Amino acid sequence: MKTGLLLITHGRLGQDLLDTTTAILGNCPLRYKALPVQEDCDPDLLLETASQACADLDQGDGVLVLTDLYGSTPSNVATQLMDRHAIHVISGVNIPMLLRVMNYPELGLGMLAEKAASGARDGIIVTSRKQAS
Repeated sequence: MKTGLLLITHGRLGQDLLDTTTAILGNCPLRYKALPVQEDCDPDLLLETASQACADLDQGDGVLVLTDLYGSTPSNVATQLMDRHAIHVISGVNIPMLLRVMNYPELGLGMLAEKAASGARDGIIVTSRKQAS
């Protein structure tokens, strides 16, 4: 059994992140879907669409749901899915997070969520030049 992967993000961000990550790796080893959220969306309809996506993606080990911004419509819809499906929700999706997820497709839902979060944290690097005095 593998975990499914659902990205719920503003606009095409989720699809663009998936496209970039799969281009880097050559493929995506998980069943996945990107659900774009438009500014004028109906949250109730979005919830039903996301719920159906979770049902389609779940192969028995649940679905990892990634969103772009905590507290936004995508995040709020994802959180509501927790009442309906075996999912973990992580906000702040980025390419290092997705690379980590796709490199560990054999992990169960809980461990994959931990890998995703660590990939996001470890992928944030501050680089600066020392300024001359």
